[in-house]
Amino acid sequence: MTLLDIQLFVWLNAVPGTPAWRIALAAAISNWLPALLVLLLAAMAAGRPAWRRTLWAALVSLLIAWVSVRVFREYLPMPRPAALDIGTQWLPQGERPGFPSLHATGAFAVAVMVLRLHFDRWGAAYVVAAALVALSRVFLGLHFPTDIVVGAMLGALIALVVERALVARQWRVLRRAAAPS
Repeated sequence: MTLLDIQLFVWLNAVPGTPAWRIALAAAISNWLPALLVLLLAAMAAGRPAWRRTLWAALVSLLIAWVSVRVFREYLPMPRPAALDIGTQWLPQGERPGFPSLHATGAFAVAVMVLRLHFDRWGAAYVVAAALVALSRVFLGLHFPTDIVVGAMLGALIALVVERALVARQWRVLRRAAAPS
């Protein structure tokens, strides 16, 4: 974390005079939007093979994101702002490390997968939702901006790698199907 990271955090973090409705909205975005996005994806997958494929790819990306963040936090434990007495923390978070943000990593892993497999309004909506989730974490005092940026980049990278693996698998299946018996 740098001085710029701390300055950005202080600028984005909600202060005690922030209206309660803004804190409540940010908490709802942080706590509920990630699950709602996955549930929406599951609903769209019902009866639609292309969306079913997206759901499974997003879930694989989410699992890899979770494991990756756990590894980062184990070997590079960076404190959260509250542990350094910086800013105001609006939700209980405990003493666990905050780098990178699991919310940002997971949200962007799912969003970038949806964007890559459905380059349309749904993909754009998922990326905007992921950005809202990520920003809410800084606003609520739970992460530094660097935690969010690295989490978003890690999530996007995971989605791209999973998507490339899916494409490679499809090519292998198609080649086997086209091969003479």
